[in-house]
Amino acid sequence: MVSRTQLTRMSPIEDRAPVLIRRLSKAYPDAHVALVFSNPLECLVATILSAQCTDEKVNEVTAMLFRKYRSAADYLAVPEDELKVDIRPTGFFNQKAASLRAACERIVTVYGGEVPDTMEDLISLRGVARKTANIVLGNSFGKVEGIAVDTHVRRLANRLGFSAHSDADKIEQDLMRLIPRRRWFGFSYVLIDHGRAICQAKKPRCGDCPVEALCPSSQV
Repeated sequence: MVSRTQLTRMSPIEDRAPVLIRRLSKAYPDAHVALVFSNPLECLVATILSAQCTDEKVNEVTAMLFRKYRSAADYLAVPEDELKVDIRPTGFFNQKAASLRAACERIVTVYGGEVPDTMEDLISLRGVARKTANIVLGNSFGKVEGIAVDTHVRRLANRLGFSAHSDADKIEQDLMRLIPRRRWFGFSYVLIDHGRAICQAKKPRCGDCPVEALCPSSQV
């Protein structure tokens, strides 16, 4: 294996990964989920609404939403058009309203009104794929079964060389292979924070990046 002093951006990812993980984790010691919620249902709803929407906008919407809708049954008790109006600022509100109602209907009829706490059960809910399930499991139940791959994580995984795939599930598998299990939950938020602060989609600030020397996509 190449020594740390010999590592370059062209070194195999298996050699670079431990140093990348350590340096990025040190740069973002307080990385955590940006969505605001207080229980598993709120976590699930906020994460579904966050698709193609900023966390800041979701938090603005859910500040009202979570006062009005306190249980899964509440999302079924109002007309779907009313729910659409309530979540409209998050975008794609027709699809999101349908997903929320279908997911809540299953939560009520199959899981007794409680959000399930296993990957298998969560992904059986409409609008829930592994990313959402990982977020709910990790933040609401303290269970870590994988790595949440959002747009930031996908972008950074590709740029840093963790994965060459575009499919979120394949990227997750690559990350799970390279990242120690104890870091699966937290490192997702480290990557998200780095993606927001430095490794932005349109114009990455490579000159300010703590892992620039090890990044094969560096523009410096």
